[in-house]
Amino acid sequence: MQGDNGAVNVASNISSPSSNEVVTNPVEQKLDLARQLTAATNSPDGGLIAQLTGNPFFTAGFGLAGLGALATFGQRGLRQGAGLLRRRLLVDVEISVRDDSYPWFLYWMTLHERGRLLAGRGQQLAQKQPGRFESLLQRLTPGMRHLAIETEKKELPNGAIHTNFVLIPGPGRHVIRYRNAWIWVNRQRESKQFSMDGKPWETITLTTLYSQRHVFESLFKEAHDIATQSVEGKTVIYTAWGTKWDKFGNPRSKRPLDSVILDKGVKERIVNDVQDFFSSSKWYYERGIPYRRGYLLYGPPGTGKSSFIQALAGHLNYDIAMLNLSERGLTDDRLNHLLTVIPQRTLVLLEDVDAAFSNRRQVETDGYQGANVTFSGLLNALDGVGSAEERVIFLTTNHVERLDEALVRPGRVDMTVRLAEATVYQIEQLWERFYGEIDTDHTLKRGFLSKLRELRVLEPLTQTANAEVSRTSMAALQGLFLFNKGNPQGAIDMAWQLAPGEVPSAISKSQSGVST
Repeated sequence: MQGDNGAVNVASNISSPSSNEVVTNPVEQKLDLARQLTAATNSPDGGLIAQLTGNPFFTAGFGLAGLGALATFGQRGLRQGAGLLRRRLLVDVEISVRDDSYPWFLYWMTLHERGRLLAGRGQQLAQKQPGRFESLLQRLTPGMRHLAIETEKKELPNGAIHTNFVLIPGPGRHVIRYRNAWIWVNRQRESKQFSMDGKPWETITLTTLYSQRHVFESLFKEAHDIATQSVEGKTVIYTAWGTKWDKFGNPRSKRPLDSVILDKGVKERIVNDVQDFFSSSKWYYERGIPYRRGYLLYGPPGTGKSSFIQALAGHLNYDIAMLNLSERGLTDDRLNHLLTVIPQRTLVLLEDVDAAFSNRRQVETDGYQGANVTFSGLLNALDGVGSAEERVIFLTTNHVERLDEALVRPGRVDMTVRLAEATVYQIEQLWERFYGEIDTDHTLKRGFLSKLRELRVLEPLTQTANAEVSRTSMAALQGLFLFNKGNPQGAIDMAWQLAPGEVPSAISKSQSGVST
């Protein structure tokens, strides 16, 4: 249309597009969307936040979620704070079942609790009332609540067997008081993990205040002293069990060295050599010589080889570790490992070493195909690169001629001693030990020696020499004297049983006719 305002209308139409037109500019689209959202939010009826906050289910759920998160963070904070506080205030000591102090502590704890009970009974019998504070502490100390039983059997001097039942701390938690310090004891037993001897794996954890941690040192020292007293005057025998040494039975009473009678000068020579070895460690190290010693004792059965080693260990205050080389499953690696983890102050005993290697090329005839120790494995364990030092090994055999020369060469066997049949000197010494107080004038002893010569148990070594050779062993003589304990004339009358071929059957038949 044309007119005065025609141009104006055209300009207005051009600058103000119709609402039906689609805006294609992206910037304009974003601005338009922002205006719509702002309008919706500010609207009192249709705001999104207003709708959510006005929903009671949403408000309750959001509140519960907030409380859960707050509780989680609070629990985590408390746990971390408790852990930090525990590390600052408490100290733990863990003892595994493989540690030597494990049985020591159990035994100590048993005696400690038993002593506490006895002390309380003693106060009741003496009618002594403890102080109020002490009485309160005794009531607060719960003591042992989880107990286990341990059976002990001891042989009395008269031969009777005494059985004693001891209650020891069982698996669980215990509380004890030692030197005014509270100690929490937690004995844990694994149900799926076992040690090499088939026993469940166990640990003991001791917990006390950090300021009282010094009580552990005195506690373990006291437990060690009690354990040492229990084996004082005795010899502990170890045997190989898996890859470690374990005690074999109860400790044996130490055998006096003079109770084993060897030929004149033999015992003294071995004892002096062993003692000199123990006192020469510095001399060995300075000269680069491996600090180990090997002894071979050979001779007929019953000549005192094993008895002498037991008496020597008692004389030196040493223990004995026995190892059977014929044991099935004993491999070279296991043998080498066992000889490197020998308990301290322990002599190693390899008995009947000839039986394990009577023939290197012998094939198993019983069908057993398991691993056994080899001859080269034994040689390497004795003096190889990986062999242990500070070690004394005794080898025994009844047939020295069966041993390979490589086994008895110097470096593996440093001293070879033959323990033969009983000599006149040994017979006289053994007679004195059994009948010295009765046969004071030695008349019966001379009669016994004459009887042995008459029976040809003692014969001249040669027609020109005065030396005599015996046909009996010290074990047979001791068996005869034990059977005639306190009766030297009976020993003379039964001397015929010492003749070759008569010892095992005759004495056993005589003993079977005696009722005990």
